[in-house]
Order: sequence, then C-alpha cells, then structure tokens
Amino acid sequence: MSFTVAIDGPAAAGKGTISRAVAEHFGFAHLDTGLLYRAVGARMLTGKEPVEAAQALTADDLGDPDALRTPDVAQAASRVAVIPEVRAALVDFQRAFARRAGGAVLDGRDIGTVICPDAEAKLFVTASAEVRASRRHKELLERGIASDYDTVLADVRERDARDANRATAPLLPAADAVILDTSDLSIEEAVAKAIREIAAHRD
Repeated sequence: MSFTVAIDGPAAAGKGTISRAVAEHFGFAHLDTGLLYRAVGARMLTGKEPVEAAQALTADDLGDPDALRTPDVAQAASRVAVIPEVRAALVDFQRAFARRAGGAVLDGRDIGTVICPDAEAKLFVTASAEVRASRRHKELLERGIASDYDTVLADVRERDARDANRATAPLLPAADAVILDTSDLSIEEAVAKAIREIAAHRD
C-alpha cells in the first residue's frame, strides 16, 4: 500500500530535516528531489548541457550528497530548475518513487502542486528569509565553507524570486497543503507538528 507525503518550501526552511525525520518516524522511503536538480547543476558546471544531463541522470549521481550542497551547485541547481525540459526529464523518476509500496516522503519545490498533486498528505514548510539565511550561513560555516551572512541572504532572496517567478512549476503552496512556518520553532517542535499533521491524514 502506498502513502505519499509531499513536503515543499523554499531553501533552508527546514523541509529536508523535517522530511527525513518524518520518513524515519513512519518507516517511509525519502527522496530529497532537490538533489536531482543539484546533480544536474553539478554536471552543468562541468560543461554538460542541462537537458542531456537530466535525461542521463542515474542514482549514482546522487551518491555524494555533501558534494552537491556547495553554494555554487545550489545556484546552478536553481538555474537549471527553470528549464521546462529539465523538469520534465525528472518527473517520471519522482512519481515512480512517490508511489512505491510502503510509503514515501518527497521534499522539493513542486511536489504537492505538480509531481504528486494527489498525495495523501501535503506540507508547505517556510520561514522568513532572514531566518533561513542565518541557518544556511551557520550550516556552511560548520562544514568549513567560507560564508558571509549578507551574501547568503542575497542568495536566498535571489533564489526565492527565481523559484516563485519561473514559468514552469513556480514555488507556491498547494491549495490543500498545511502551512508550517518554522521561523520561531525548534527542530523538535517543527518535526512534532509535521508528524501530527501527517498522522491525521492517515486516520
């Protein structure tokens, strides 16, 4: 029996952390769909054509997530994500994962609106740009990557604008998604709230 949880939201809102915790709690498989776009972006940075890179993407390209979480790759991912042909090439991969037996949690930008509009549970995880920039700045420093808060904040706002204004699958909550603002929540509080919402949809 399949049960799909769609979790969307902007960068550094906490959706990845929440998605992994939710998947572990319910025993579901988890897919960070942003890694698909990061993998394509990483290939583009090496000179590959984005659409061809997306069409040739395999699970092996996701084997080193940390290498796909650098600022350069993040910006490249945001740029390739606005290309309709790239998004189309990755849709089947995501939908097949979503309907796997045993349940699945997918997090990204358009899971509840485009990839899995019939998902049994949908969350839209968000936070203020300032809070998200602070989190990302701290994360980069902890990983030993040089980082400046003002630059990170500018990058966050740039990505928000690009994601919200792209012609194909813009970032926005699904009409039936539960909005979860994590600006003033601890990780534990946000995870607990997400689990309660999803459990309610399983009853």
